[in-house]
Amino acid sequence: MPVQLDYWFHSLRLIAVAYLLGSIPTGYLLIRIFRKQDIRTLGSGNIGATNVLRSGAKGLGATTFLLDVLKGAAAVLLCEKLATVGFPIAQLHAAALAAFCAVLGHIFPIWLNLKGGKGVATAFGVFAVLAPYAALLSLAVFILLFAVFRYVSLASILGAASFPLWARLTTRASHDWVIFAIEILIPLFVIAKHRQNISRLLAGTEYRFGKPKIPPTDNLA
Repeated sequence: MPVQLDYWFHSLRLIAVAYLLGSIPTGYLLIRIFRKQDIRTLGSGNIGATNVLRSGAKGLGATTFLLDVLKGAAAVLLCEKLATVGFPIAQLHAAALAAFCAVLGHIFPIWLNLKGGKGVATAFGVFAVLAPYAALLSLAVFILLFAVFRYVSLASILGAASFPLWARLTTRASHDWVIFAIEILIPLFVIAKHRQNISRLLAGTEYRFGKPKIPPTDNLA
């Protein structure tokens, strides 16, 4: 097989593996299995951890977040390993490709008509492998902003926006243009999925944790 064709063939295999892992709709499955409900009919209709939590299932919400983090990390680690077994792709680039495809899988899962979550937890999972210090710093931004303002969406948006800076400062691999491009693209996708939240934040109608009533809203994944 020609080298160029071989490269693209193996790239497609990595894309498929990472996308399918990322597309596992953990929030949807947990609510369906344990509460016999469809999370898409509850609250905001989002399948992510925040909507699962706000539906009243605190334990399932925490489990959803953890599993979404783990599936992102698993996609990167698995594809990084595959790249050492006959793949004509640099390990680091294979990991970056897997990170991007895992997050896309979560946001656009084939199983749910491409209507998934917002990618926050899965993005944290892939970056915990690719750039762990930067991921932790972004998590610290999230925690601080949420503690002060009580808006999950605001904390998620600014945590994601801060990630490329932390990655550039703390990760040598970020000086590779492929890696740095992925470290910018994934946060951009996460922020873009919060566009309705941004509109509500500007209008002053976004849901703030701690309020007794839960208005219909489209929250974090």
